[in-house]
Amino acid sequence: MAAAGALSDLIALGGAGMSVSDLSDGPVAPHPPGPGVVRIGVHRHGVRPTGGLEPFDILLSAEASAPMPWVGCGPEALETALESLSAVVERQPLATAVAAQVFRATLALAFDHALALESFAYSMLLASREFRAWRAANPPRRRDEPAAPRVRIEPDGQAILIRLARPAARNAFDAAMRDELCEALTFARDHPDAPPVILRGDGPAFSAGGDLAEFGSAEDPGQAHLIRSLRSPARLVHDLGSRMTSRLHGACIGAGIEVPAAAARVIAAEDAVFRLPEVSMGLIPGAGGTATIPRRIGRHRACYLAISGAELRLETALAWKLVDDRIAP
Repeated sequence: MAAAGALSDLIALGGAGMSVSDLSDGPVAPHPPGPGVVRIGVHRHGVRPTGGLEPFDILLSAEASAPMPWVGCGPEALETALESLSAVVERQPLATAVAAQVFRATLALAFDHALALESFAYSMLLASREFRAWRAANPPRRRDEPAAPRVRIEPDGQAILIRLARPAARNAFDAAMRDELCEALTFARDHPDAPPVILRGDGPAFSAGGDLAEFGSAEDPGQAHLIRSLRSPARLVHDLGSRMTSRLHGACIGAGIEVPAAAARVIAAEDAVFRLPEVSMGLIPGAGGTATIPRRIGRHRACYLAISGAELRLETALAWKLVDDRIAP
Protein backbone atom coordinates (compact mmCIF):
# COMPACT_ATOMS: atom_id res chain seq x y z
CA MET A 1 0.00 0.00 0.00
CA ALA A 2 1.77 3.12 -1.17
CA ALA A 3 1.74 6.17 1.08
CA ALA A 4 -0.28 9.08 -0.26
CA GLY A 5 -1.18 12.66 0.52
CA ALA A 6 -0.32 13.92 3.98
CA LEU A 7 1.43 10.65 4.84
CA SER A 8 3.83 10.95 1.91
CA ASP A 9 4.58 14.51 3.05
CA LEU A 10 5.35 13.22 6.55
CA ILE A 11 7.71 10.60 5.12
CA ALA A 12 9.49 13.27 3.05
CA LEU A 13 9.92 15.37 6.20
CA GLY A 14 11.43 12.45 8.10
CA GLY A 15 8.38 11.52 10.13
CA ALA A 16 8.47 7.92 8.89
CA GLY A 17 10.44 5.69 6.55
CA MET A 18 13.76 3.89 6.93
CA SER A 19 17.41 4.92 7.12
CA VAL A 20 20.36 2.55 6.68
CA SER A 21 23.87 3.24 8.01
CA ASP A 22 26.85 1.09 7.02
CA LEU A 23 28.82 0.36 10.19
CA SER A 24 31.49 -1.76 8.50
CA ASP A 25 34.14 0.87 9.21
CA GLY A 26 32.96 1.53 12.75
CA PRO A 27 30.14 3.48 14.39
CA VAL A 28 28.86 6.55 12.60
CA ALA A 29 27.23 9.63 14.03
CA PRO A 30 24.91 10.87 11.29
CA HIS A 31 22.41 13.62 11.77
CA PRO A 32 19.61 11.73 13.56
CA PRO A 33 16.60 11.01 11.35
CA GLY A 34 13.07 11.85 12.43
CA PRO A 35 11.61 9.98 15.39
CA GLY A 36 9.36 7.86 13.19
CA VAL A 37 12.17 6.65 10.92
CA VAL A 38 13.28 3.04 11.44
CA ARG A 39 17.03 3.29 11.95
CA ILE A 40 19.02 0.29 10.71
CA GLY A 41 22.73 -0.28 11.22
CA VAL A 42 24.47 -2.74 8.91
CA HIS A 43 27.80 -4.56 9.35
CA ARG A 44 28.94 -6.13 6.09
CA HIS A 45 32.67 -6.72 6.67
CA GLY A 46 35.60 -5.88 8.94
CA VAL A 47 35.52 -5.60 12.71
CA ARG A 48 32.01 -5.66 14.06
CA PRO A 49 31.30 -2.52 16.14
CA THR A 50 30.53 -3.02 19.82
CA GLY A 51 29.83 0.59 20.79
CA GLY A 52 27.83 3.51 19.47
CA LEU A 53 24.87 1.27 18.62
CA GLU A 54 22.19 2.81 20.81
CA PRO A 55 20.76 5.16 18.13
CA PHE A 56 19.72 2.20 15.96
CA ASP A 57 16.47 0.24 16.06
CA ILE A 58 17.72 -2.84 14.18
CA LEU A 59 21.28 -4.09 13.70
CA LEU A 60 22.05 -6.54 10.88
CA SER A 61 25.38 -8.33 10.50
CA ALA A 62 26.87 -10.49 7.77
CA GLU A 63 28.46 -12.44 10.62
CA ALA A 64 25.95 -15.25 11.08
CA SER A 65 26.82 -15.82 14.75
CA ALA A 66 26.95 -12.14 15.73
CA PRO A 67 25.93 -11.71 19.38
CA MET A 68 23.21 -9.51 20.85
CA PRO A 69 22.15 -6.85 19.91
CA TRP A 70 22.94 -7.92 16.32
CA VAL A 71 20.80 -10.06 14.06
CA GLY A 72 23.31 -12.36 12.38
CA CYS A 73 22.24 -13.03 8.81
CA GLY A 74 25.19 -14.19 6.73
CA PRO A 75 26.29 -12.07 3.72
CA GLU A 76 23.59 -12.99 1.21
CA ALA A 77 20.76 -13.17 3.71
CA LEU A 78 21.68 -9.71 4.99
CA GLU A 79 20.80 -8.05 1.69
CA THR A 80 17.58 -10.06 1.49
CA ALA A 81 16.69 -8.98 5.04
CA LEU A 82 17.27 -5.33 4.13
CA GLU A 83 15.04 -5.62 1.07
CA SER A 84 12.34 -7.29 3.12
CA LEU A 85 12.46 -4.61 5.83
CA SER A 86 12.35 -1.87 3.21
CA ALA A 87 9.25 -3.44 1.64
CA VAL A 88 7.46 -3.63 5.00
CA VAL A 89 8.30 0.00 5.83
CA GLU A 90 7.00 1.09 2.42
CA ARG A 91 3.74 -0.83 2.87
CA GLN A 92 3.18 0.03 6.53
CA PRO A 93 4.95 3.33 7.31
CA LEU A 94 2.67 4.18 10.25
CA ALA A 95 2.92 0.82 12.00
CA THR A 96 6.69 0.56 11.51
CA ALA A 97 7.20 4.11 12.80
CA VAL A 98 5.14 3.42 15.91
CA ALA A 99 6.82 0.04 16.47
CA ALA A 100 10.29 1.62 16.37
CA GLN A 101 9.30 4.33 18.84
CA VAL A 102 7.68 1.90 21.27
CA PHE A 103 10.67 -0.48 21.23
CA ARG A 104 13.06 2.43 21.89
CA ALA A 105 11.21 3.28 25.09
CA THR A 106 10.11 -0.06 26.50
CA LEU A 107 13.23 -1.11 28.44
CA ALA A 108 13.46 2.29 30.12
CA LEU A 109 10.04 1.72 31.69
CA ALA A 110 8.77 -0.47 34.49
CA PHE A 111 7.01 -3.55 33.12
CA ASP A 112 3.47 -2.28 33.82
CA HIS A 113 4.28 1.08 32.23
CA ALA A 114 5.73 -0.68 29.18
CA LEU A 115 2.45 -2.60 28.80
CA ALA A 116 0.52 0.68 29.03
CA LEU A 117 2.70 2.28 26.34
CA GLU A 118 2.10 -0.69 24.05
CA SER A 119 -1.65 -0.51 24.62
CA PHE A 120 -1.79 3.24 23.89
CA ALA A 121 0.04 2.69 20.60
CA TYR A 122 -1.90 -0.43 19.60
CA SER A 123 -5.26 1.23 20.32
CA MET A 124 -4.27 4.26 18.25
CA LEU A 125 -3.30 2.07 15.30
CA LEU A 126 -6.67 0.31 15.39
CA ALA A 127 -8.05 3.57 14.01
CA SER A 128 -5.32 4.04 11.37
CA ARG A 129 -5.78 3.88 7.61
CA GLU A 130 -3.25 1.04 7.39
CA PHE A 131 -5.16 -1.24 9.71
CA ARG A 132 -8.52 -0.29 8.17
CA ALA A 133 -7.12 -1.18 4.74
CA TRP A 134 -5.88 -4.55 6.01
CA ARG A 135 -9.22 -5.28 7.66
CA ALA A 136 -11.12 -4.38 4.48
CA ALA A 137 -8.89 -6.73 2.47
CA ASN A 138 -9.23 -9.48 5.10
CA PRO A 139 -12.84 -9.48 6.29
CA PRO A 140 -13.48 -11.57 9.40
CA ARG A 141 -14.62 -15.13 8.85
CA ARG A 142 -16.88 -16.29 11.60
CA ARG A 143 -16.58 -19.94 12.57
CA ASP A 144 -19.28 -22.14 14.03
CA GLU A 145 -17.87 -23.22 17.34
CA PRO A 146 -19.61 -25.04 20.16
CA ALA A 147 -19.74 -23.26 23.49
CA ALA A 148 -16.95 -24.77 25.55
CA PRO A 149 -14.27 -23.63 27.99
CA ARG A 150 -11.31 -21.98 26.29
CA VAL A 151 -8.96 -22.64 29.23
CA ARG A 152 -8.68 -25.56 31.66
CA ILE A 153 -7.01 -25.73 35.06
CA GLU A 154 -5.66 -29.11 36.13
CA PRO A 155 -3.45 -30.41 38.94
CA ASP A 156 -0.02 -31.61 37.79
CA GLY A 157 1.72 -33.13 40.78
CA GLN A 158 2.55 -30.21 43.05
CA ALA A 159 1.95 -27.69 40.25
CA ILE A 160 -1.05 -26.01 38.66
CA LEU A 161 -1.36 -26.76 34.95
CA ILE A 162 -3.17 -24.15 32.85
CA ARG A 163 -4.10 -25.34 29.35
CA LEU A 164 -5.25 -23.35 26.35
CA ALA A 165 -8.11 -25.58 25.24
CA ARG A 166 -9.24 -24.40 21.82
CA PRO A 167 -7.28 -26.78 19.58
CA ALA A 168 -9.70 -26.68 16.63
CA ALA A 169 -8.83 -22.98 16.29
CA ARG A 170 -5.13 -23.61 17.02
CA ASN A 171 -5.72 -21.95 20.40
CA ALA A 172 -6.31 -18.55 18.79
CA PHE A 173 -6.80 -15.85 21.39
CA ASP A 174 -10.28 -14.34 21.35
CA ALA A 175 -11.83 -12.21 24.08
CA ALA A 176 -13.30 -15.28 25.77
CA MET A 177 -9.93 -17.05 25.91
CA ARG A 178 -8.20 -13.91 27.15
CA ASP A 179 -10.73 -13.51 29.95
CA GLU A 180 -10.65 -17.18 30.96
CA LEU A 181 -6.86 -17.18 30.92
CA CYS A 182 -6.80 -14.10 33.15
CA GLU A 183 -9.15 -15.84 35.58
CA ALA A 184 -6.98 -18.96 35.64
CA LEU A 185 -3.76 -17.00 36.13
CA THR A 186 -5.34 -14.90 38.88
CA PHE A 187 -6.43 -18.08 40.64
CA ALA A 188 -2.87 -19.44 40.40
CA ARG A 189 -1.28 -16.16 41.49
CA ASP A 190 -3.49 -15.88 44.58
CA HIS A 191 -3.30 -19.57 45.57
CA PRO A 192 -2.38 -19.70 49.28
CA ASP A 193 0.20 -22.46 48.72
CA ALA A 194 1.95 -20.54 45.92
CA PRO A 195 2.56 -23.70 43.82
CA PRO A 196 4.51 -23.75 40.54
CA VAL A 197 2.41 -22.91 37.47
CA ILE A 198 2.76 -24.38 33.97
CA LEU A 199 1.13 -22.86 30.89
CA ARG A 200 0.70 -25.03 27.79
CA GLY A 201 -1.65 -25.53 24.85
CA ASP A 202 -3.72 -28.44 23.58
CA GLY A 203 -3.50 -29.68 20.01
CA PRO A 204 -0.81 -29.17 17.35
CA ALA A 205 -0.01 -25.54 18.26
CA PHE A 206 0.53 -23.66 21.48
CA SER A 207 -1.28 -20.71 19.92
CA ALA A 208 -1.65 -19.23 16.46
CA GLY A 209 -2.11 -15.79 18.03
CA GLY A 210 -5.02 -13.38 18.08
CA ASP A 211 -8.31 -14.53 16.59
CA LEU A 212 -8.48 -12.65 13.28
CA ALA A 213 -12.28 -12.73 13.39
CA GLU A 214 -12.17 -10.27 16.29
CA PHE A 215 -9.34 -7.97 15.14
CA GLY A 216 -10.61 -4.40 14.95
CA SER A 217 -14.07 -5.25 16.28
CA ALA A 218 -13.81 -2.73 19.12
CA GLU A 219 -15.84 0.36 18.26
CA ASP A 220 -13.97 2.62 20.70
CA PRO A 221 -10.13 2.43 20.72
CA GLY A 222 -10.00 4.23 24.08
CA GLN A 223 -12.30 1.69 25.66
CA ALA A 224 -10.28 -1.10 24.04
CA HIS A 225 -7.17 0.28 25.75
CA LEU A 226 -8.87 0.22 29.15
CA ILE A 227 -10.07 -3.36 28.62
CA ARG A 228 -6.59 -4.41 27.51
CA SER A 229 -5.11 -2.78 30.62
CA LEU A 230 -7.59 -4.51 32.89
CA ARG A 231 -7.36 -7.95 31.29
CA SER A 232 -3.69 -8.62 30.55
CA PRO A 233 -2.53 -12.25 30.64
CA ALA A 234 1.07 -11.08 30.10
CA ARG A 235 0.95 -8.99 33.28
CA LEU A 236 -0.38 -11.92 35.29
CA VAL A 237 2.25 -14.30 33.88
CA HIS A 238 4.90 -11.73 34.83
CA ASP A 239 3.37 -11.32 38.32
CA LEU A 240 3.81 -15.06 38.98
CA GLY A 241 7.57 -14.56 38.89
CA SER A 242 9.77 -17.60 39.46
CA ARG A 243 6.71 -19.85 39.89
CA MET A 244 5.81 -19.59 36.18
CA THR A 245 6.90 -21.85 33.31
CA SER A 246 5.64 -21.67 29.73
CA ARG A 247 5.79 -24.93 27.80
CA LEU A 248 5.53 -24.28 24.05
CA HIS A 249 5.17 -26.32 20.88
CA GLY A 250 4.16 -25.86 17.26
CA ALA A 251 3.03 -22.41 16.14
CA CYS A 252 3.70 -19.69 18.71
CA ILE A 253 2.49 -16.67 16.78
CA GLY A 254 1.72 -13.16 18.04
CA ALA A 255 0.06 -13.51 21.43
CA GLY A 256 1.26 -17.15 21.32
CA ILE A 257 4.78 -15.95 22.16
CA GLU A 258 4.07 -12.48 23.59
CA VAL A 259 2.21 -13.85 26.62
CA PRO A 260 4.38 -16.89 27.46
CA ALA A 261 7.57 -14.83 27.05
CA ALA A 262 6.60 -13.06 30.30
CA ALA A 263 7.28 -16.28 32.24
CA ALA A 264 10.40 -16.74 34.32
CA ARG A 265 11.13 -19.92 32.37
CA VAL A 266 10.21 -20.78 28.78
CA ILE A 267 10.79 -24.24 27.34
CA ALA A 268 9.87 -25.37 23.84
CA ALA A 269 9.60 -28.48 21.69
CA GLU A 270 11.66 -29.02 18.53
CA ASP A 271 8.71 -28.10 16.31
CA ALA A 272 8.16 -24.69 17.93
CA VAL A 273 8.06 -21.72 15.53
CA PHE A 274 7.86 -18.08 16.63
CA ARG A 275 6.62 -15.05 14.71
CA LEU A 276 5.18 -11.55 15.26
CA PRO A 277 2.85 -10.76 12.32
CA GLU A 278 1.05 -7.66 13.59
CA VAL A 279 3.01 -4.97 11.74
CA SER A 280 1.98 -6.52 8.41
CA MET A 281 -1.61 -5.78 9.47
CA GLY A 282 -0.89 -2.14 10.28
CA LEU A 283 -0.57 -2.78 14.03
CA ILE A 284 2.16 -3.58 16.56
CA PRO A 285 2.31 -6.53 18.96
CA GLY A 286 -0.57 -5.92 21.34
CA ALA A 287 -0.61 -8.84 23.80
CA GLY A 288 2.43 -7.63 25.73
CA GLY A 289 5.14 -8.49 23.23
CA THR A 290 6.81 -5.06 23.15
CA ALA A 291 7.35 -5.45 26.90
CA THR A 292 8.01 -9.18 27.28
CA ILE A 293 10.17 -10.02 24.27
CA PRO A 294 12.75 -7.18 24.56
CA ARG A 295 13.31 -8.21 28.18
CA ARG A 296 14.44 -11.58 26.87
CA ILE A 297 16.29 -10.80 23.62
CA GLY A 298 16.92 -7.05 23.70
CA ARG A 299 15.03 -4.29 21.94
CA HIS A 300 17.00 -4.40 18.66
CA ARG A 301 16.26 -8.05 17.96
CA ALA A 302 12.68 -7.67 19.16
CA CYS A 303 12.17 -4.71 16.82
CA TYR A 304 13.57 -6.78 13.95
CA LEU A 305 11.16 -9.64 14.69
CA ALA A 306 8.20 -7.27 14.88
CA ILE A 307 8.89 -5.25 11.74
CA SER A 308 10.21 -8.06 9.55
CA GLY A 309 7.63 -10.64 10.65
CA ALA A 310 10.46 -13.16 10.30
CA GLU A 311 9.97 -16.72 11.45
CA LEU A 312 12.25 -17.88 14.26
CA ARG A 313 13.03 -21.56 14.71
CA LEU A 314 13.98 -23.21 17.98
CA GLU A 315 17.77 -23.17 17.57
CA THR A 316 17.83 -19.41 17.03
CA ALA A 317 15.27 -18.85 19.77
CA LEU A 318 17.56 -20.76 22.15
CA ALA A 319 20.64 -18.85 21.03
CA TRP A 320 18.83 -15.52 21.49
CA LYS A 321 17.40 -16.61 24.90
CA LEU A 322 13.81 -16.17 23.78
CA VAL A 323 13.55 -19.79 24.95
CA ASP A 324 15.50 -21.08 27.94
CA ASP A 325 15.60 -24.78 27.13
CA ARG A 326 14.20 -27.41 24.80
CA ILE A 327 11.66 -30.01 25.84
CA ALA A 328 13.19 -33.46 25.78
CA PRO A 329 11.56 -35.75 23.16
